[in-house]
Amino acid sequence: MAYLAADASQTLTGMADIAVAAGQLAKSFLPMARAPMRHKAPRDFQTEADLQVEKQIVGALRSAFPDHGISGEEQVGNVDLGSGAPRFLIDPIDGTTNFAWGLPHFGIVISLEKAGEIVAGVVYDPMQDELFSAQKGTGAFLNGRPIQASMEADPVNTVIGAGLPIPGQVVSVDEETYHRAIRRLMATTSGVRRLGSAALSIAYVACGRLDGFFEDGLSALDYGASVLALREAGGVVTAFDGGPIAARGPILAAGANMHGWLLDGFAA
Repeated sequence: MAYLAADASQTLTGMADIAVAAGQLAKSFLPMARAPMRHKAPRDFQTEADLQVEKQIVGALRSAFPDHGISGEEQVGNVDLGSGAPRFLIDPIDGTTNFAWGLPHFGIVISLEKAGEIVAGVVYDPMQDELFSAQKGTGAFLNGRPIQASMEADPVNTVIGAGLPIPGQVVSVDEETYHRAIRRLMATTSGVRRLGSAALSIAYVACGRLDGFFEDGLSALDYGASVLALREAGGVVTAFDGGPIAARGPILAAGANMHGWLLDGFAA
């Protein structure tokens, strides 16, 4: 399987190899029924697979990129080399709730941050054997083939992904505004999908499987690689007010012709 374009950089190749190996480890843990888990917070779960997958990724990154910092979701081996050093952001299993309940839809996310900006990233879906990849200025790819976001402009002809928030997740707008935006999708589009992995949902916007996606309360660990891929694929990503994405907050992602219509759904 060719996961990257032939001219992919050594850095991206290394990230992809590590993500694919981690995906195979995660897949081996996938239960047929609910897995043992601990609660980091109400409705925020951690499985043994989260820990073991991140541990493997950290070890491989430290070996291949010893001059890079590391920040992981589970914090099993974070490396702080100071603000001037490049840093990898890791979400070992994006979609842990899916995973813990045995739902086979989750992604391995590795993003590379330099000077506060995501410049490269990979999202690997081990169940579909699909690797989304992007490097700033070089385009976005799915298993080595270029991808492009949807150019659909009519909401009736779109399918939109949306996070269905747990209590307390919506912080960027009031809950009624968020729920109203979802009801607007239900009343207008061809369908609303809640897939359970923000990283894969945004990657699906990048390749045109979804025409848009929004969710609140996300972190760069979740969305870094996918947001880069979507922008490289011609899409648009902002906060709910059209401004820059906060460090942990709202994501509104869409093809260029649908982004404005989705923004209107959050207008007062």
